[in-house]
Parts: sequence; structure tokens; C-alpha cells
Amino acid sequence: MTIRLLLADDQAMVRGAIATLLGLEPDMEVVAEVGSGDAVVAAARSSKPDVALIDVEMPGLDGIAATAALHEALPGVRVLIVTTFGRPGFLRRALQAGASGFVVKDTPARQLAEAVRRVHSGLRVVDPALAADSLAGGESPLTARETEVLVAAREGGSVADIARHVSLSEGTVRNHLSSAIGKTMARNRADAVRIADEYGWL
Repeated sequence: MTIRLLLADDQAMVRGAIATLLGLEPDMEVVAEVGSGDAVVAAARSSKPDVALIDVEMPGLDGIAATAALHEALPGVRVLIVTTFGRPGFLRRALQAGASGFVVKDTPARQLAEAVRRVHSGLRVVDPALAADSLAGGESPLTARETEVLVAAREGGSVADIARHVSLSEGTVRNHLSSAIGKTMARNRADAVRIADEYGWL
């Protein structure tokens, strides 16, 4: 039986390399390639893959949002996240979005092919080091609003700019920023954004 694959990665060279490597496997066929998260569901509808290999950082929908959209639209398609960004928060969010596996891009070709086979057969595959980090890091301590405010703060700008962006009062934004700074044990707003980003909480 041939496993039909969809590849989603905005870096054409990386996508091409993965397609070439997996195309050498006798039981795999790459049936679609896309360069943005927005294109994943439509490509899956037309190409009918068994497994989608999706990167996290892509234009439009990111890989985690694309995974959630694909899981809702075509729940029979299994998702393996293949990413440069091996962050514990990304792992947790990807699994919550419906991914069946999560590996980093420097995984050897043979192991990547085996991960595809395991995900296709209904098993869950997670990079062992990342799984350990995720357990050690725990859930995000940030509320949904604190996360939203930090995401807006990542773009820079004043408290007034952030308040307009998230439709909250300036006082409420200051409270959320102060709380997020405390929870991340950061020195300031920029540091809180950096720490939350490193853990994959944003």
C-alpha cells in the first residue's frame, strides 16, 4: 500500500529535499506540495493524502492553525509536524490541534520515513527530547487575554497601540502586561515576549 503525502513548508528548498527523500521510499508518494498554511486544506481536498507533513512557521495560517483546520475539514488525514522550531509549547499546541506526531527537521531521513509510517498506522510519534522538555516546561501559565496582549506587544508600539489592537482599555492592557511579566519572571514587557516565544506559548 502506498502512503500518499502532502508537504506544507514555505521554504521551497527544504520542501523539495523532503519530497525527494521520502519519494525514494518504495511505499510513499508525494501527491501535493504547498508553501503556505492557507493552502493546506484545499490541497488536501484535491489530492486526498493519507499523511500531511506540516511546518510550524509559514505565512498565512501557521502550521498549528493549519493542522486544526485540516483536522476539522478532513479528520482522516493524519498530520506530522516537521519543524525547525522544537519548542515545548509548540508540541503541546500541535497535539491539541490534532497532530499525530511532531519531529524536528534534522531528523535523519530513515527516521522521518518511519515516523510517517507510524503516524499513518495510527500511532503517535514525538521527538523524545522535545517530549521531555515539554513535560518539564508544563502548560503555559498565561491566560488567553495575556497571550493576546503579548502577541500584540511583540509588534512593538505603545500601550495605547496594543489597547487599540486588542480592543481593551489601556489600564486593562497594563494589568495584563504586568501579570504576564510576573508569570514569566521577566524583567520587562520585551523580556516577557521573548520568554513566552521561546516556550512556544505565543
